[in-house]
Amino acid sequence: MEGVFGKLRSLDAYPKINEDFYSRTLSGGIITIASSVVMLLLFLSELGLYIHPSTETKLVVDTSRAETLRINFDVTFPALACSMLSLDALDISGEEHLDVKHDIIKKRIDSHGNVIEARQDGIGAPKIEKPLQRHGGRLEHNETYCGSCYGAEVSDEDCCNSCEEVREAYRKKGWGMSNPDLIDQCKREGFLQRIKDEEGEGCNVYGFLEVNKVAGNFHFAPGKSFQQANVHVHDLLGFQKDSFNISHKINRLTFGEHFPGVVNPLDGAQWVQQSQHGVYQYFIKVVPTVYTNINGHVIQSNQFSVTEHFMSEIVLRQYLPGVFFFYDLSPIKVTVTEAHVSFLHFLTNVCAIVGGVFTVSGILDSFVYQSQRAIKKKMEIGKLS
Repeated sequence: MEGVFGKLRSLDAYPKINEDFYSRTLSGGIITIASSVVMLLLFLSELGLYIHPSTETKLVVDTSRAETLRINFDVTFPALACSMLSLDALDISGEEHLDVKHDIIKKRIDSHGNVIEARQDGIGAPKIEKPLQRHGGRLEHNETYCGSCYGAEVSDEDCCNSCEEVREAYRKKGWGMSNPDLIDQCKREGFLQRIKDEEGEGCNVYGFLEVNKVAGNFHFAPGKSFQQANVHVHDLLGFQKDSFNISHKINRLTFGEHFPGVVNPLDGAQWVQQSQHGVYQYFIKVVPTVYTNINGHVIQSNQFSVTEHFMSEIVLRQYLPGVFFFYDLSPIKVTVTEAHVSFLHFLTNVCAIVGGVFTVSGILDSFVYQSQRAIKKKMEIGKLS
């Protein structure tokens, strides 16, 4: 048994030194304190990395189908009144959303940016209390009011009880309304007067669009939009202006939900129109992104990059003035996953920190000690000059 113990003792990689042979120095104490502080700081840094999750990013092919894309926006037009402004969305599948009003809020603002009024409707106005009867005759006791559509009725039962309904009937027919003062509903509602009252105002538009997940565009432009002979047309009725100032500020533009670390390059972007006419275009590349947090909650969202282009009156004057956002989707999806560093990885790094600092400080202490001894010997024999 003694022989076995003896062999085990011979394998000891850490031979012990008798305390009588220890020599403690001032430099060794300073190095020990410094190395202990460094060791502690590195340990705390490693502990912070272990406690806080890290993110892992991967690129995969986007194989999702039949999904929709949610576009959240908040845009301010300081020189374009809410009565002028309309929002349209179109995509390459042929689907169109003209003069969008649902899920949209418009705020009238004055020249100083102060809010005058907020409303959910677009150009439209509430129905008048007593709309005109279509044929202008006297009303019988139980007869219902029914305003004329001025030739745009699809059937005899159709009624247009407000200026907006007359314009909608004209739009469906592909007609333009030349003079709203000849339309009794518009005249009684003071349609042109409201436009004049809002002259010089601006408009803040915010809300969201739910569109197909295909390439398309949405745009803000003056006038009421409609389709005529497969051509997208804007009716500028009542807006007797030679030019439209499409200066704007994008307060927020996102495609999908917010997730940690996302950067939206157009948030806070501002542009001021210098020429009389123009079209401002944003070309956006949307990258689908899936973010999974440490708790396993999945957020389906998007990131995007953008380039900008302005077409002035010199380039092409017949273009519709407005701000256009053309978006296209990337076939590559980004997956971002939060995860903790494994405990074994943390333990390995801690051991590397302790061992590395201990070794380096030992080498430094040995160098300082040997240098001190060499200097002391030279001083004793008087060779130190």
